[in-house]
Amino acid sequence: MGDMRTVTVNVGHTSYPVFVGTGARRELAAVVPASVRRVAVVTQDSVPAGLIPSFAGLDVSLHLIGEGEDHKSMATVETLCRAFSRAGLTRNDLVVGVGGGMVTDVAGFAAASYHRGTRVMHVATTLLGMVDAAIGGKTGVNIPEGKNLIGAFWQPSAVACDLDALGTLPEREHRCGSGELAKYHFIAREDLASLDLSGRIARAVEIKARIVEADEREGGERALLNYGHTLGHAVESLTAYSIAHGEAVALGLLFAAHLAVRMGRIGEERLAQHYEVVRGTYGLDVRMPPSIPFGELVEEMGRDKKALSSLTFVLDSPAGLQVVPDVPVGVLEAAYGDFLAENS
Repeated sequence: MGDMRTVTVNVGHTSYPVFVGTGARRELAAVVPASVRRVAVVTQDSVPAGLIPSFAGLDVSLHLIGEGEDHKSMATVETLCRAFSRAGLTRNDLVVGVGGGMVTDVAGFAAASYHRGTRVMHVATTLLGMVDAAIGGKTGVNIPEGKNLIGAFWQPSAVACDLDALGTLPEREHRCGSGELAKYHFIAREDLASLDLSGRIARAVEIKARIVEADEREGGERALLNYGHTLGHAVESLTAYSIAHGEAVALGLLFAAHLAVRMGRIGEERLAQHYEVVRGTYGLDVRMPPSIPFGELVEEMGRDKKALSSLTFVLDSPAGLQVVPDVPVGVLEAAYGDFLAENS
């Protein structure tokens, strides 16, 4: 197919292809290892059945998981592993996650745990899954104490970002992915706006792949992928997820830019570029909910598991994004005032 792009991810001892394009799911069958006899497909009712790849000559079982964050749990993983066992899956077989980030997180963690590690491939069916969740091998489930607190690093054997899936997505799902795509403009310091959607997705996958290759376990550079997420996660949490992930990240990107201005790291021109990308290129003209007091926001940002010390931010600078620890609350408050003036 003419528009099929392949990005190779090399992590640790493994290397795997990410196929981006229309019908990308059909590329997976050709890269299934010879030892595989059985395939366990993990998906959800809401995912169109036509997006599930065919695996000719293999014994395929279908496993549906529930919709919503409540089902992103250890109970779901246990149910899946028991079903894999009943289907006769061995450690030489294959799990295939077909869906958005929740499916790839849960299917990936179940695969990482079953027989202490069974191969997994993903078909990402949402824009957010394509540019974020399905790439890089982070898997996990939630517990009442926090999101993604139980999980494993388990790299897939292949990923398909199938553009056929995007035609069926509701607008909210597009917005979820758009905030993440906007983030990659600032990580790579390049204009992704000149590319078509397929090109943007492939480039985002490539940027993420290079970062993950350099820092698989999130010791350093991988933290840059959290640009915009410190405020973003807090907003999601404090609005009970009524604001879509991408919209929350968009707000986080703009807030981080105001903070960088306050700290003398960037100028007004670079701030304006943030607004141009977020609002212009991606149409994310989202406003900050007025009901969130600054104190609650600070408390929630400090709780974000990615904030290793009290308040750490990924901030822009002329040399690119950098992790900045120990940002004083007074500076945060001043930057928040500037941000609200533009975004409330």
